This record gives sequence, structure tokens and C-alpha cells, in this order.
Amino acid sequence: MAETFREAVIPEIVARERKALDRWGNGDPGGFVELSAPGVTYFDPYLERRIDGREALRDYYASLAGKIRIDRYELLNPKVQVHGDVAVLTFNYVSWSTAESRTSESRWNCTEVYSRIDGEWRIIQTHWSLTRPGQQA
Repeated sequence: MAETFREAVIPEIVARERKALDRWGNGDPGGFVELSAPGVTYFDPYLERRIDGREALRDYYASLAGKIRIDRYELLNPKVQVHGDVAVLTFNYVSWSTAESRTSESRWNCTEVYSRIDGEWRIIQTHWSLTRPGQQA
């Protein structure tokens, strides 16, 4: 029974993430706000500090709404590890955007920690980092 639960959770978590990423690429970060639990924590490489709470995340994302356009993306190597009512999704993310006849590529690493709250999977922690293979500090 536990293995059946895990097998069902994995595609559900990935599908939720893809749906939010699809909205993000169209300038609507609200999909991630809707997925987030009230006490979510969020790390972004462009911010000095962690964001605490869904309201603070909503405020941050409001500043980005309508400014993001992604022509296409790939969610690479998704892995979901399920432990009871917690699921950890890790993946590599590559996106391509065209602006002023120039295409740019972005590469990221992401970890999303989901928790089943009141029967629904919600993000409780997000960590995005830029992928810089081969670079040392």
C-alpha cells in the first residue's frame, strides 16, 4: 500500500510543478503562490535573505508579475522522494527567452519541499540557485 501511495504522489508533484512553471513562463507567478503553504520559506539567488510566509512571497512575486516571458523550458532530471506526508522534488531547469531578436538561456537548480496539508500537497520550502558548473568560489 505504501509503495502505491508513493507511485501516485510522484507524477502528481511533478504535474503541480509543471503547471506553476507554465504560468510563470507567461508572466504569472501566482501558480507558485497558490501551491505554497501559509508558512512557506523561499530562497532566491537574487535576494539577500530568505522570504518567510505566503504573504511575503505574494508581495515579492507581485513585483515580477508580467515581467517574465519564457518561450520554452525543460524540467530535467526530476526526482521526488516521498517520506510520509512530505515529498522533496529536486530538478534542473533550463529556459529560453527571446527579447529584441536575441535568445538567452538560463540554467537553475531547484529544490521544492512539499507537505500534504489537509489532503493537498503544498510547498513549504523552495530553494532556487543558478547553475554554474565548473566555477569555484
